[in-house]
Amino acid sequence: MNMESMPAMPTMPTMPMDIQAIQKCIPHRHPFLLIDRVIEAKANVNIVAIKHVSISDGLLAGHFPGNPVMPGVLIVEGIAQAAAVLGHLSHSNGLNQCYLTEVSEARFRRPVVPGDTMVFTARVVKRRPPFFWFAAECTVNGEVAAEVKLSAYIK
Repeated sequence: MNMESMPAMPTMPTMPMDIQAIQKCIPHRHPFLLIDRVIEAKANVNIVAIKHVSISDGLLAGHFPGNPVMPGVLIVEGIAQAAAVLGHLSHSNGLNQCYLTEVSEARFRRPVVPGDTMVFTARVVKRRPPFFWFAAECTVNGEVAAEVKLSAYIK
């Protein structure tokens, strides 16, 4: 196979990726976009992204009154969004849509509260296009807050 017939790999954006660059990768928007910045990414390998947790963003208003805690399902969603960005950067034709197909072995180790910065990391453990499998976690101040295995269909 000559170089001209090989599919072009997407161009890696400059790191860190700001919110505008992230929005070019995934369709999520406020208030459901749960990534503020991508710190590093390597196609088909891994990604590191962050989300600053603020009481004013509205996600914590009812969970729980007087003791706000980031819902576990939103922590997993943030991890999944980071994995979707990685899928976008890894997919040879760019990303049209990324659909979460499985969440397994989710473990929550510590609460995430206003003022925390969640660091989402995901790494590709297997790739069989159009499917990707990821091992991922969320840390706060170097402590694991959540860990999960994900798979996604990327078309």
